[in-house]
Amino acid sequence: MDIKDKQYKKMTETPVRRLIMSLSVPTIISMLVTAIYNMADTFFVGQLGKSASGAVGIVFSIMAIIQAIGFTLGMGSGTWISRLLGRKDNQKASRVASTGIFMGLVLGIVISVVGIVFIDKILILCGATDTILPHARDYALYILLAAPIMICSFILNNILRSEGKARFSMIGITAGGVLNIALDPLFIYVFDLGTAGAAIATAISQLVSVIILLIPFIIRKTETKLSVKRIELTALTPFHILKNGFPSFCRQGLASLATILLNTAASGYGDAAISAMSITGKIFMMVFSVVIGLGQGYQPVLGYNYSAGFFKRVRTAAAFMLEASYVIVIVIGGALAIFSGELIGLFINDAEVVSIGATALRLQCLGLAFVPVGILANMTLQSIGDSFKASFLSSLRQGIFFIPMILILPKYIGILGVQITQGVADVLTFFVSLPFYLVFLKKLPKEDKPINDTDTN
Repeated sequence: MDIKDKQYKKMTETPVRRLIMSLSVPTIISMLVTAIYNMADTFFVGQLGKSASGAVGIVFSIMAIIQAIGFTLGMGSGTWISRLLGRKDNQKASRVASTGIFMGLVLGIVISVVGIVFIDKILILCGATDTILPHARDYALYILLAAPIMICSFILNNILRSEGKARFSMIGITAGGVLNIALDPLFIYVFDLGTAGAAIATAISQLVSVIILLIPFIIRKTETKLSVKRIELTALTPFHILKNGFPSFCRQGLASLATILLNTAASGYGDAAISAMSITGKIFMMVFSVVIGLGQGYQPVLGYNYSAGFFKRVRTAAAFMLEASYVIVIVIGGALAIFSGELIGLFINDAEVVSIGATALRLQCLGLAFVPVGILANMTLQSIGDSFKASFLSSLRQGIFFIPMILILPKYIGILGVQITQGVADVLTFFVSLPFYLVFLKKLPKEDKPINDTDTN
């Protein structure tokens, strides 16, 4: 049995729950490591003061744009590759992978050039105050220089996961994350580079991650093959990659816009509010990262089996994803709510920042019970190629609901409006997403229709 057949057998015959967990554990670790080293920047920079800490929150909106491009191309390539491998079309999958990487490099260079040329204007637009701007400029410069590398890291990560090789992905992301945590204090304090040191550490760690993520392709341990000859720019491949990844672009792009608006709203209450909401967001991402990591292990299982015609496995996978997500948000979310003050206090010794952040974290945790359904519905529809519905659902949480409320609520209830907006958006997203998920389950065939009986064109 060759590698291709062995992998197909694994993805379509391994018990679903065990398969999802085997793929999810590495992705959860990868997501947690990413969240932790983002928090490491916040922690180490936070020791420089609340203006420096606020700078990390300001630049996060720029990083969210870079992540949006990376996830768009990564998920756009990855979900398509999963379906192609489910139909045993490995040649096309290789062309999709090569094209996705090339697009990432080009768009990353464009972001670097445009971002550096207009750096001050962009940071002010993102909500930087006069006291935060110098720190934000120092931090953003190196993040922008590293944009092509960061985007390629996201794409390679998603391609490996789409093949069911999440362990390779975990090794690359974890190695970069551990390195970032080690380099932060070295560059910030020993080399006395301040906020710029944190950004340099991030850039170096991302480069190391990309090199490690490329190794499986170089030693031919992957089903997809990367080469310049496989890039398809004249075909419809780039269009379909963007189409498949558009839900991720909506989710991440709107996250960037939401962060800008959140910082702008918080800036009316001083640097302490910006710093508090930045720290709160990084802590909250811990629990969110675990659910997303579980979903990223679920997506290739769903994509493979849906395209291969094993619909009973699809139904089992969707049910398990929902059950496991609720266990995660109840356990971790409860712990965050109970120890919110202590957690915020770990990052900065400022009573005002701690007070604002602890309240915001508790309020966001209240909305966690409504998060899993929105994520599940979005990821499910994206995995089966229903990009329009998935894009709509991905626009809800930090777009359609968050944006109007962050513009309105602070005007009427002050800083509480800043603190409560995300939780309210999560509740509203649940009620809109639930019908989409239930309709998917209702329309899903009850009996399997294996690949030999399906249209494989």
